[in-house]
Amino acid sequence: MRLTPQQLERFDREGFLFFPSLFSPGEIGVLRDAVPGIYARREAYNVREKGSDAVRTNFAAHLYSEPFARLARHPRMVQPVMDLFGEAVYMHQFKINGKMAFEGDVWQWHQDYGTWFNDDLMPTERAMNVAIFLDDVNEFNGPLMFIPGSHKRGVIEAKHDLQTTSYPLWVVDNELIAKLVERAGGKGRYDENGRLSGCGIASPQGPAGSMILFHSCLVHASTSNLSPWNRVSVYLSLCAVSNHIRRFKRPEYIAHRDFAPIECLPDDCLLRDYPVELPWKGGMPASALATSTEPIDAMTRGA
Repeated sequence: MRLTPQQLERFDREGFLFFPSLFSPGEIGVLRDAVPGIYARREAYNVREKGSDAVRTNFAAHLYSEPFARLARHPRMVQPVMDLFGEAVYMHQFKINGKMAFEGDVWQWHQDYGTWFNDDLMPTERAMNVAIFLDDVNEFNGPLMFIPGSHKRGVIEAKHDLQTTSYPLWVVDNELIAKLVERAGGKGRYDENGRLSGCGIASPQGPAGSMILFHSCLVHASTSNLSPWNRVSVYLSLCAVSNHIRRFKRPEYIAHRDFAPIECLPDDCLLRDYPVELPWKGGMPASALATSTEPIDAMTRGA
């Protein structure tokens, strides 16, 4: 899938693109059917909600699950990012975020690149997320919220929140969020038919199979899910190969250390059994838990 000049212009202006129903129900069914078995595993790569058994986020499924290994090489998710960067990309993170019915907790306002820079020493923001809905997403089950154009601010100072949820996050101050939203349109306005427009917060919603591509500096968040409907989404965090991380402070199942360029499979890869490597199929190696606060070049010099 290639981006049009109009889409490239909109991405530059707003920081995200939304593609409703990009994947078919059959393709999404293959992925959705694999999620319960993955979430049932008692492994470090399944982070659960505070005080709950519900999975908040699953990491690295593309290394041990065949359907997700094929998704990680899908041209509809990978090719647009290569077009934007003008070079090959590698998988920095692979997540299946499970905002489960009644139990899914908030994700605070943040930039993804803030974490990638502070924790992983990723040199620049030449990385981004591609998200695909495995469930229908509506205004009730905790959809993503973006502040359009906030990526233009570049890297924003953030604080490390270790308390709010079960997953630590570099979060943006509420006062700055209010200013960014106001600058992007504020409360917006309602027309005579009750439709809101011009709002400083955008929230793409649509059926399972829809996809969002968004800039690593775009400020975003999501509320808790108090509805009876799950909101499970997959996130490919793709980074330009030349921009690979310089520190292994986080475990490998969270921030990957294989900087090899992704080689895309054919477009029908979710519906056909193309062979894929599953290096962690027999279990996550102990090395995936090893970390270091030293930059990569320092570790190399000491070897």
